[in-house]
Amino acid sequence: MSETTDTPVETMEFKSELRQILHLITHSLYSHKEVFLRELISNASDAINKIRFNSINNEDLLEGDKDWKIRLTADKEKNTLTVSDNGVGMSRETIIDQLGTIAKSGTMEFLETLKNAEDASRPDLIGQFGVGFYSAFMVADRVTVISRLAGDPPDQGVRWISAGEGEFTVAVVEKETLGTDVTLHLKDGEKAFLDEWRLRQVVKEFSDFIEYPVVMDVERQEPVEQKEGTEEDKKEEDKAPETRTVVKEETLNSMKALWLRSKSEVEEDEYNAFYKQISNDFNDPAKVIHYTAEGLTEFKVLLFIPAKRPFDLMFGDPKVGPKLYVQRVQIMENCEELLPAYLRFVKGVVDCADLPLNVSREILQQNPILDRIKKNIVKRIFTTLEEMKKDESDKYVEFFKELGMIMKEGLAQDFENKEPLSGLMIYESMNTEAGSYISLDEYVEKMPPDQEEIYYLTGEHRGMLENTPYLEVFKDRSWDVLFMTDPIDEFAMSSLTDYKEKKFQAADKGNVEPDETTKAKAEDNEKTYKSLFETLKSKLSEVQDIRLSTRLKDSASCLVADEGGMGAHMERLMQRMGDGGGGQTSKRILELNAEHPIIQGLQKLHASDQNDARIENMGRLLYEQAVVAEGSKLDDPVGFAKRINDLLVKDLIRI
Repeated sequence: MSETTDTPVETMEFKSELRQILHLITHSLYSHKEVFLRELISNASDAINKIRFNSINNEDLLEGDKDWKIRLTADKEKNTLTVSDNGVGMSRETIIDQLGTIAKSGTMEFLETLKNAEDASRPDLIGQFGVGFYSAFMVADRVTVISRLAGDPPDQGVRWISAGEGEFTVAVVEKETLGTDVTLHLKDGEKAFLDEWRLRQVVKEFSDFIEYPVVMDVERQEPVEQKEGTEEDKKEEDKAPETRTVVKEETLNSMKALWLRSKSEVEEDEYNAFYKQISNDFNDPAKVIHYTAEGLTEFKVLLFIPAKRPFDLMFGDPKVGPKLYVQRVQIMENCEELLPAYLRFVKGVVDCADLPLNVSREILQQNPILDRIKKNIVKRIFTTLEEMKKDESDKYVEFFKELGMIMKEGLAQDFENKEPLSGLMIYESMNTEAGSYISLDEYVEKMPPDQEEIYYLTGEHRGMLENTPYLEVFKDRSWDVLFMTDPIDEFAMSSLTDYKEKKFQAADKGNVEPDETTKAKAEDNEKTYKSLFETLKSKLSEVQDIRLSTRLKDSASCLVADEGGMGAHMERLMQRMGDGGGGQTSKRILELNAEHPIIQGLQKLHASDQNDARIENMGRLLYEQAVVAEGSKLDDPVGFAKRINDLLVKDLIRI
């Protein structure tokens, strides 16, 4: 390798965000520094995948080299460790773009997470935000990258050098071979990464399942073959056998693609290590799905369901779909056609021999084979989750707390799988203890004979819901009500109309059918309170209607929406996404409890003088307390406080 004479060395500055990341990586990361080797080997593997794929239609790119390898070279004299590959390589423009900037969304979130994370988890965050290359600066005070893009002539190689501070240099150089060499000039305290046993240990732990050989030249002692000699010579040989030092290339990783092996041959530790390698998650997965599908379409599947929400779902733009392989060649890093977006937390590999190697994304989108595979693996994921829900309920609850909100997106998206997906939903409810959950199947099984609908209530949290007046009639009848506290529940329930032939009904919408005793009494009350309600409606322009309540037992009033109207919780969510307000904007129905002393007293006051100013004042207080009870903000809190104070003063005067 030599520098060309007509191209000067250029010095460039890192972008500001990358400078911050490099500073944190260089000065703040102390635990598990060996993660740098995992990242560099993974990058090398990706580069080989790319050239194999690109060469399908242009074999000249390979320049005759099909001996795929990732080579580690430890030079103790120079104190350097080099990771080399014969992959696709990089051009000058590419190396500046990929190693000089970071165009990944979520950069600032990553910086905050990196600052706040515990030392033990920091290295795992590196891989999740696409900055794995820069982890080299944890162990190196200078990094040199020499690369040549496949298809470019040898004199168009490029050399990139940086000390991980504020700048880097780029120069055009000669490079006879394809691929990339990353050379780390190790810090004084990191010389252990030049030892063979240490490199073997790191490769075995983090990169054992990389599909290309990770090789290294090692020194070995072997006996020197001796010629026939005298008995005296043989005795001398027995005392001190002569040996010589030889250098041999040895492969450090097993290269055993787990998805190609039988499930019975794979240990749990191997599954866990492979999952962490492809997901950059530092937790073990909750479930492993490993099988071979045979029949009209044959394919192998190895998928992982995480136990915790991965960081890429919290920051940045998470990728959807498993890696797609065809005949052990990676065709796509994330095949969106194989998984719906609401299962984007599922990671893994699908290997199908029935697809052509040169398949394009456009062809994939219309390929019936992928559609069959997608239906198969989605069904298997549902089955696995259903088994976990049934047999490992505590484990499933923890999983659902982390990822259930994402799965709920499918209730409004995937109509074909609505029934099995609905069966995976679990909720807290009025009749369960805080922190305990009930499935829809369990809810339906416990419904009494006279209950025909599945009742639910949406809100910010359980504490707000379990004290609301909407539950009074259900407590009285011992009917359970599901508590839905995820923001997406409101949107999901607009699409979920029924389950197991039982319709869903919001507890704060429509009317609750009264029992026979209440129904007979309600007919008499309708006549009694008709005139009062007409007077109140003329005074309270904020309400759509006023009617007697069949859901209240203890409270005097509540607000409900029409059957198809927008509930209070949905209204608050919409306001937060819009102008940020919190007051009531849509008109709802004011329900009054005919059995409550306030309503009965108000009726007597109206019967004696329907023009009494106190009627409007009391009616407005009933409306305002209903607004407060539903969790919304009052449009006139000062007026509400004044009306309360007036009542308090009058009550105190009587003492």
